[in-house]
Amino acid sequence: MSAGRKDMKLPAFLAIDFFSGAGGTTRGLIDAGGYVIAGIDNDGRCEKTYTENNKNNSLDGKCARFLNYDIFPKTEEYPDGQQGLLFKEIESLLLEYRKFTGEKIPLLFAICAPCQPFTHLAKKEMTEERKKRRAKDSGLLREACKFVRYFKPDIVLSENVADISGAKFGGVWEAFRGELEESGCVTGTNVVCTSGFSVPQYRKRSIILAVKRDRVNPESLKNSDSASLEISVPKGDPKALIVTTREALKHLPPLSAGETHPEIPNHRARAISELNYKRLSVAKPGENNFYMEDTEYGDLSLKCHRNARAKNKRGSFSDVYTRMRPDRPSPTITTKCTSVSNGRFGHYDIEQIRGISLREAAVLQSFRDNYVFDEEESLETIARMIGNAVPPKLVNFYTRYLIESVYVDAAA
Repeated sequence: MSAGRKDMKLPAFLAIDFFSGAGGTTRGLIDAGGYVIAGIDNDGRCEKTYTENNKNNSLDGKCARFLNYDIFPKTEEYPDGQQGLLFKEIESLLLEYRKFTGEKIPLLFAICAPCQPFTHLAKKEMTEERKKRRAKDSGLLREACKFVRYFKPDIVLSENVADISGAKFGGVWEAFRGELEESGCVTGTNVVCTSGFSVPQYRKRSIILAVKRDRVNPESLKNSDSASLEISVPKGDPKALIVTTREALKHLPPLSAGETHPEIPNHRARAISELNYKRLSVAKPGENNFYMEDTEYGDLSLKCHRNARAKNKRGSFSDVYTRMRPDRPSPTITTKCTSVSNGRFGHYDIEQIRGISLREAAVLQSFRDNYVFDEEESLETIARMIGNAVPPKLVNFYTRYLIESVYVDAAA
């Protein structure tokens, strides 16, 4: 980066996006007026999508860099760790950008660790290798705190699944919050639903906001007791409107199952079996899958569901093989969001007998239509990128809230 140009627009903040994935958080940070120096993720398949969609609007106008590193330290037991190398890389980048911006521009760390270690997938459904990987990944927030202690960012934004604060996960969320406070930050936390931020999706998330103690606006605090300062975390954007699934997706042209639109990037639907075609052809928007018991094709329900009904006198997993409700935000978009056998992911339009497309899933995550996921990757890989993403609109709101209402510039 050249520090000689004086006509460069200064950003509202500099940012580094830990666990960036395909860039949902980064997109929200840039949209909020920041300059994202880099995103960090150990999945190299995200690099093309990340760098091609996240051009900064300030300073040199370059795309955010993608740092393909493993955040864990290198040990005999874990030789793949690259934490030491990552420390050096971040230090070098911050020195480069601080030469131009000085210390007056706040530094923000976004720390949105993968949520898989804190989801409800039963352990009996996982291989031993996957169990070990999840157990290790539950320590990602702890490892990220090492970077907070060393680089002392002015602001930290973190998002994860709503249940992460529960006791069953060993207090990892409160421990993370405690680490931030020991690093000199005032924090706040809340559980919110993304539909309250104009994201067309019901997606409950835990949020932590943190700002250096000497930079906190007193008006943003819940109380003034110096021993228990706490940032107020809004549960929604007061200017937001609830966006329904129909409103979000109606601009996209119809598709058939297994079809890829020739002009609209990522508007690609998964193929479905003849049996699933029959199921969706008689499914009505918003109803549960009990409809499958009595159709013109006979009983189309799964054997396991029939067994559950016989044993418990009620059904189970009632959202699979069903259609979304057009007049409400969508259900939570997951990494299996294009598969009708993994949730309420059938298209609301009864004329379209298919699951939602990749493009539709991205829209429901609040990505713009020009945010193109690498089409050379498989449908499953792109669906994973989309499902793992933090909705850009959610990040945009909280970042603006932090910069405009919570953080106080030293020169102010």
